[in-house]
Amino acid sequence: MRRYVLTGTPDAGQTSILRWVADHGHEVVEEAATAVIARAQAQREGEPWTRASFIDEVVELQKQRQLGASTAGPVHVFDRSPVCTHALATYLGRSASRALMAEIRRITVEEIYERQVLFVRNLGFCEPTNARRISCQESLVFETIHAQSYRAFGFELIDIPAGALANRVAAVSSVISRPDA
Repeated sequence: MRRYVLTGTPDAGQTSILRWVADHGHEVVEEAATAVIARAQAQREGEPWTRASFIDEVVELQKQRQLGASTAGPVHVFDRSPVCTHALATYLGRSASRALMAEIRRITVEEIYERQVLFVRNLGFCEPTNARRISCQESLVFETIHAQSYRAFGFELIDIPAGALANRVAAVSSVISRPDA
């Protein structure tokens, strides 16, 4: 089974691409950070990402989702990975926790994900939501940090440039639809 990570900055269009991936029969594993934020906000916590335990909660949910993913189908596409969480910690000005570094070691040593990461580029805008409070300029800074994190852990970025959804889907499809090596 091949496990690809599809990632990018907030509002880069990953969700639209992932819907297409799921609609075309591939398994999709949802992002963890948004779920952690939504759960906390449902309990009336306004900014859970400011909590010291936030990064580790995201890492734990990512691990649970990865380990609990279906074994059906030859291709799984993950909406983000622990390397994204490393980029988020860096962006937030936090050091990487032991739990985060242990999970990154696990996914790299066990080769959980394909080394090629589908990196969806920023569309040039970012609409704030309750879970995403970042400006377009800040998202470009985060995009740079994100790319640096993946490269630092030995992943190759497959650039999915800004543009029409059909073109982006075609670029993703050309990678995930390749026959097993």
